Amino acid sequence: MNRRLFRRVLTIGLLGLFAGFLAFAFRPQPVPVDIGAVTKGPMAVSVAEEARTRVRDVYVVSAPVTGRLLRIEQEAGDPVEARSTVVAAMLPSDPSFLDVRSMTEAEAGVRSAAAALALAKAEVNKAVAEVNFAELELKRARELVRKNAASKAALDRAELELRSSEATLQMSNATVQAREADLETARARLIDPARASELDDPEQDGIVSVRAPVSGRILRLLEESETVVTAGTALIELGDPRGDLEIVVELLSTDAVQVKEGNRVIIEKWGGEGDLAGVVDRIEPFGFTKVSALGVEEQRVNVILQFTGPAERRAALGHGFRVEVRIVVWEEDDVVRVPASALFRDGETWAVFRYDGETAQQVAVQIGRNNGMVAQVLEGLSAGDQVVLYPGDRVSDGVRVTPRSES
Repeated sequence: MNRRLFRRVLTIGLLGLFAGFLAFAFRPQPVPVDIGAVTKGPMAVSVAEEARTRVRDVYVVSAPVTGRLLRIEQEAGDPVEARSTVVAAMLPSDPSFLDVRSMTEAEAGVRSAAAALALAKAEVNKAVAEVNFAELELKRARELVRKNAASKAALDRAELELRSSEATLQMSNATVQAREADLETARARLIDPARASELDDPEQDGIVSVRAPVSGRILRLLEESETVVTAGTALIELGDPRGDLEIVVELLSTDAVQVKEGNRVIIEKWGGEGDLAGVVDRIEPFGFTKVSALGVEEQRVNVILQFTGPAERRAALGHGFRVEVRIVVWEEDDVVRVPASALFRDGETWAVFRYDGETAQQVAVQIGRNNGMVAQVLEGLSAGDQVVLYPGDRVSDGVRVTPRSES
């Protein structure tokens, strides 16, 4: 009898051990997941796009008279000095007599060129006054910031106004030089055949020298070989890629509405070391349709950017160079940030799985800005919380999880 009882107890014990083994072997295992941290610090949202550089003011040098253009010896990239460097040489043909109508038109052209020159000089005077006023405003802003009576943004705006005023003054001076050249061209059309020889330089055997109207560099030769041209034919394009270079970026209109004048710009992948700094100068009000590489029609807007760093760092850039830019449309120094990969939609709200050391707890969160890498947390999480990254269908509220590195 005792032996039979012993066998029964042994059997029950073995069955219990086997059931315990099965329960242990098939118990729910923690789901291995990637864990990220909620942090606090600076955050920025930017619009990124490819762009190209361009010289803001390109000047086209035209033939002042009809005649034979001698071969141009200069090359693209050569420096020129206003009113000094000879960029082309011509052997003019004898001018024909002007009839009454042509003479009247030529005289009107001289008056128009003279009026344009006077207007350009007036613009210079206006630009000088604006520069002087901007310098005073900048001085006042610095004094107010020193006394903590104004914000740093007010000082930045004053500095931007001064730079814009100085650029306008440079443009006005260049316009005066161009208008002076136009006036000389208009007066040249009034020379009659009897005085045609006065165009020629006796030391140059009748050659008319065409001089650069502005200082800068030769951007492009439109006519290089010796040929016969008429008055007004474009010969050379001039500009100042060192001091008058800007960036034009074609943004989607939906991105352009987020950009404001004065936004900070980061210029990347331009070919040199490090990033360059810039600022949004203006947003053109006219949009245009452009077909993307995928054949999709997109509405684009030109946004003009100005460099703000030292000119020496970008000395290698020229007209029409490719760069990549990031326009910072929003930034804060101290925000609560959660990795964007932890977010998922739960109905109409955003949610995350917060890791409490053992399980994943679903938490609804209110999100502000999102730059694709991190998102601003307005409510629901605190700095130091841990969240599940890339939650899959195996992760649900209350399920046991373990960090992947510890699994």
